[in-house]
Amino acid sequence: MTLILLAISLTITFCVIAWHLAIYALPVMTGITAFQYVYATGSGFMMSALAAVAAAIGSIVPVIGVLGFAKNPALRLMALAIFAIPAVIAGYALVHGVTKHMIDSAIAINILGGIGGIVIGIAAVVNLNAVGTAALSR
Repeated sequence: MTLILLAISLTITFCVIAWHLAIYALPVMTGITAFQYVYATGSGFMMSALAAVAAAIGSIVPVIGVLGFAKNPALRLMALAIFAIPAVIAGYALVHGVTKHMIDSAIAINILGGIGGIVIGIAAVVNLNAVGTAALSR
């Protein structure tokens, strides 16, 4: 019983941390992917790092532009969903990684992971909506 309570408290702690970092899931994923791709083609480390930064910025700017200028709620929701899907995956992986050594039941691990992923996805939508609305509404 103590390990279950420990797993739940650690899950809540990591979800609070991930709540604040959720909007960076898509830029980090695209940056890492671009770095790996460019580095595999034989380019150097600096060129790969430059490509990673460009890909990360390139994934943020269009979404914030859509959130700042679009009035159509469906278009805004699609832009937010583009950011929320990697955040949900990252939230699930985070909670699964924390709880897999503490809970024996695979069903409980998947349920906790799903709840954590949904919470982190909602956090990404809320945080990015606030950033996109505040950045370009002036």
